[in-house]
Amino acid sequence: MHYRGLIHGINASRYWDLGEDDKEFKWNNYISRYHTRHLDLMDVMAMFNARANAPLDDLAKLCGFPGKLGMDGSKVWDAYKAGGIEDIRNYCETDVANTHLVFLRFQLMRGHLTPAAYEAEINLVRDTLTSYEAPHWSEFLAAWRTF
Repeated sequence: MHYRGLIHGINASRYWDLGEDDKEFKWNNYISRYHTRHLDLMDVMAMFNARANAPLDDLAKLCGFPGKLGMDGSKVWDAYKAGGIEDIRNYCETDVANTHLVFLRFQLMRGHLTPAAYEAEINLVRDTLTSYEAPHWSEFLAAWRTF
């Protein structure tokens, strides 16, 4: 993303501010790894230790969420070369949904969501996906286990 922004001449001054423009950003900015303005969920869950990384697919499935369905990142290039743009889009959409669901569970664990608020968010995701008529969402919902 950084390199593409550079190549395409994107102005993202707020993103790159380390406190020069907004003093609030000195200790909580988008660039620093250990701040809260953004987070890399895998990095935080691994406590910033690369050897402790757990794959999103595994975490999602252990939490009862669908995980990856039919494709993973290693298959994207071959799918692209074969003209499988729709398959790539479906994979990316469900990957984002899994990430969001794991993030909601993380927010529950760290006390940023109450159990009731977590349930409301989970129901919102489920209801929203149910309203979509695309087959990959039906497959996603069918794979979603509840405990």
